[in-house]
Amino acid sequence: MANKRVIVGISGASGVIYGVRLLEVLSRLEVESHLVVTRLGEKNLELELNMKRQDVERLATRSYELHDLTAPIASGGFRAAGMVVAPCSMKTLAGIARGYSDNLLLRAADVTLKERRPLILVVREMPLNTIHLKNMLEAAEAGAIILPAAPAFYHRPKSIDDLVNHVVGKVLDLLNIEHDLYERWRGYTT
Repeated sequence: MANKRVIVGISGASGVIYGVRLLEVLSRLEVESHLVVTRLGEKNLELELNMKRQDVERLATRSYELHDLTAPIASGGFRAAGMVVAPCSMKTLAGIARGYSDNLLLRAADVTLKERRPLILVVREMPLNTIHLKNMLEAAEAGAIILPAAPAFYHRPKSIDDLVNHVVGKVLDLLNIEHDLYERWRGYTT
């Protein structure tokens, strides 16, 4: 597992805790992580977690500037197990769905799709309008995996951490990375 690489994007939706927790877990599991954060993602890190971009960059193996389209993750030659955008704002979703790669996060997502690697979008918005739904469909038809930040409750979560861990655990499941973040469903017993 130490040789796995995951690209992580943090965009400007509420729920930056998902991206941060993912980076924490990848580090603990010794999975190489490559990070890119949007400007609104930076603002939400401060607003929601009282963290600076530099604090989050320390969790990643490597981080990149948003507008550095010469970064390794902008190329299909950069091999990775996949990419996760957590959280994925509706603006970022629209850019991915339409192939509008005007920054590194969008370009890395575009490359991930064209190379047929898993692109997991942890969408964070509610309610959803028709445009959001159409963009999700477009992205899914292009190969993205839409993973709404909607944790299960069968494991009887006792904290926000339990809820966050469930969503991050589902992301790791899709990347075939073993973890112990949540208790798996074992069936209903009386």
